[in-house]
Amino acid sequence: MGSMIALEGINKSFKVAKRKSGFGQALRALVSREYETIYALKDVSFRVNAGEMVGYIGPNGAGKSTTIKIMCGVLTPDSGKCEINGRTPWRDRLTHVRDIGVVFGQRSQLWWDVPVCDSFELIRDIYKVDVQRYKSNLEELTELLDLAEVLKTPTRSLSLGQRMRCELAASLLHDPQILFLDEPTIGLDAVSKIAVRQFIKKLNAERGTTVILTTHDMQDIEALTERIILIGKGRILLDGSLHELRKRSSERKTIIFDYLGNTPHLPSGLDVIEKRPGRLVVEVEPTLCPVSEAITQVTAQVEVLDISVSGISAEEMVAGLYREYQI
Repeated sequence: MGSMIALEGINKSFKVAKRKSGFGQALRALVSREYETIYALKDVSFRVNAGEMVGYIGPNGAGKSTTIKIMCGVLTPDSGKCEINGRTPWRDRLTHVRDIGVVFGQRSQLWWDVPVCDSFELIRDIYKVDVQRYKSNLEELTELLDLAEVLKTPTRSLSLGQRMRCELAASLLHDPQILFLDEPTIGLDAVSKIAVRQFIKKLNAERGTTVILTTHDMQDIEALTERIILIGKGRILLDGSLHELRKRSSERKTIIFDYLGNTPHLPSGLDVIEKRPGRLVVEVEPTLCPVSEAITQVTAQVEVLDISVSGISAEEMVAGLYREYQI
């Protein structure tokens, strides 16, 4: 398969006004402002093949949203090359938007006070979708996302889970080849999260839709993607498969101690994940400190009520990457 998405040497900066405290400084800023340059993206390069599902992760302020906006054609980079399905997004916006669907978990593309079906009709007009194609897509999406009971309900009256399912449908009415998902399960209950994930997997399997997923929920990443790209401070720090990362982290173990007494002193080779009176959670690198040695040293200092040992979770694995790259 060829590359559906190709970014090469993308740089993006923003000029922001310096804010200084004090009433006098605020008055002075009305007349003359000082600016500083914030570098949001620095030499960002990656490729995504047609039909691939990729998790694009990083802490807040890392550059995820800026990258997505460049790929959508909303922002123009300072330099670098970006091709989405053979087009430059910010130069061919009208053609480009017909090939992409976008869902932002904290923003809506539905009109707030009108029934969902009326929002869908407006979206059909915006994208100039053929009537028969629209009806066919709406029928299929209504069945897959279980929307029959909410189509005539105003958006403002929907639950968060219902609204997110409607947002997904709205982004797919025009048959996009690429779907950008920004925090698609934020705030959803467990049942709604599972429904959204199952739909995205089915969409990718049956239609071959390319999916770029940005999220802080590692269960989304585990359920949907095989590849993750880690960005931090505007730079791509890691690009690899989830399996490889798990293999790399498989030796690390998490030990949870529930105990009585003062906080114990820890041997080297342990990273503290959580520390509070009566509970200690540590991550162990067995090559530096065997699990048995860590347990022996802690139990020698305090009365241990309970101990559990487990492999590293996806959240802990990513948190470890953040610490490793100091982001």
